[in-house]
Parts: sequence; structure tokens; C-alpha cells
Amino acid sequence: MLTAQIIDDVVARALAEDAPWGDITSELLIPADARVEATLDAREPGVFSGAAVFEAAMRQVDPGIRVAFQLADGDRFEAGAVLATVDGLARGVLRSERVALNLVQRMSGIATLTAAYVAEVAHTDARIVDTRKTTPGLRALEREAVRAGGGFNHRFSLSDAVMAKDNHLAVLAAAHGGDVTSALLAVRARMSHTTHLEVEVDRLDQIEPVLAAGVDTIMLDNFSLADLRAGVELVAGRALVDASGGVNLDTVRAIAETGVDIISVGALTHSVRALDLGLDVGFVPGTLATASGSTSPQPASS
Repeated sequence: MLTAQIIDDVVARALAEDAPWGDITSELLIPADARVEATLDAREPGVFSGAAVFEAAMRQVDPGIRVAFQLADGDRFEAGAVLATVDGLARGVLRSERVALNLVQRMSGIATLTAAYVAEVAHTDARIVDTRKTTPGLRALEREAVRAGGGFNHRFSLSDAVMAKDNHLAVLAAAHGGDVTSALLAVRARMSHTTHLEVEVDRLDQIEPVLAAGVDTIMLDNFSLADLRAGVELVAGRALVDASGGVNLDTVRAIAETGVDIISVGALTHSVRALDLGLDVGFVPGTLATASGSTSPQPASS
């Protein structure tokens, strides 16, 4: 869950990275009392995500900056739409700008891509879910963006569920004389009753030994469409079926139509393109002094 504390921590680290000893450009060029009005503009269509993060970046630099959003996370927008307005002292807005944009552009890119996947499988019962292939330090933000796009989250971390993949099974089976069922039953006996158990297989003949251990979810990894359909029939509702591997916008519809319950898509976060958003700034009349002491509003663009 994306909490205010997580947002503040991420933003604080990003601001410290971007201006460790202040923004010397704005401090030298911009009068301390100059004010700006700015708009967060969409330069391409998409799905919005990151309002709280964008606002936090502005607020942490200057609590007096006011941000008003024209839409909510999860809302669609067209190119040219004004997504938010910003009003405040110029130095604060300019110092916040890059961090605020970087985060909201990435989150909106993830939400937009997720929505495209969700649309492809809308005629089925399959859920589009993310993976742990996230940007280090930004997982909570990126997974919030997946939800804004209509997707769902897989386990958040290694601490949240037992998920035995091929390398785990190789070691585990060796320790139990090759008997995967017994190995998994031993694991289940040590687990809390509230902990979810998912096991990955890459062949049809692995399904029954895994199901015999009473797993909650079975992941069919890099299966062909024919084998996915056969796997779903073999599982027959005894566990949730999670499909992974080879998933993209060209293949996800056919994968969903095999009857799987879950489709894990690493691309939602590990290779997404940031959406093209911009902060267009204009000075407020009467707040920028010229050398002669008069005022002259000057439009500016980031």
C-alpha cells in the first residue's frame, strides 16, 4: 500500500539527489519573491497516476505551493489536457519541477501500459498482475500505478508469500530425494496458515506432483498456448493458475483465453516508457522586478 510516509521518503531522497546543496540556478537568477502559475500538461493521451507524489514534491520544497488537480488517479486524458495547476513562489516550483515530473511521468506511463493490457483481457476472467521487476526504491509507487491502470499486485516482497521457482525446486527436490510433493508438504507444514504458497512449473508433468502438496497457486512458466489450455484442464480449479513468460500486448489476449486466472507481466514496470507530460510555467504579473525597479511579466516554459 502506498502511504504518505512512503511517498515522503521517496520524494525526500529524490529531492536531496537533485539539489543536495540547493538550486543554485534559481537562487542566482530568480528573485526570492517572484511567483509563478504553472500547468501540468499532457503531450500525449494516457491514464493518470501520481497525484499525491507530484504534490508531495512541491510541498516538501515549499509548503506554500498550491496544487489543484483536474482529474484523479486512474482517470484517462487526451493530449493537450491540463492535468493540474500549480501556484507558488518561483524558486520552489522550479526546484520541485524535475522530481515531480519524473515521478508522475513514470507512474502515468505504468498506469497507461497496464490499462492497455487490462483492455486486451477484459472479455475474460484473467487478472493482469505486476511482478518484483521494479525500479529499486520505487516499488510502492510503481505498484500503485499498476492499480491505477486497473491491474493487480503480485506479492510485494520476498517476505509476503512463499513462491518456489525452478531454482528453489531443484535444491528442495535434491534434499528430498527428488520427491517434490514430499518436499512441498514439508514446507507447508512449517508455514503459517495465513501464508500463500505458489509454485512455478515449466512442464505439464510437474503439475500433479505440485498440486498434490496442496499449493494455493501454480505458475505455468513459458508454456505454449496449447500447454496452457492443457494445464488449466489438469488443475481443474484445485489451485489458481498463473501464466508467466512471453507475455506482451500481442500475446496477452490469447493467453487469457486459455482460462488462466492470473497473467504476470514484468513489462508493466521493468521496461515501461515514461509518459510525455510537461510543466508549463508563466510568471505572475507584478512579481518580477526589472533592473529599473518596474515589473514586467515574462512567460517561461520548462
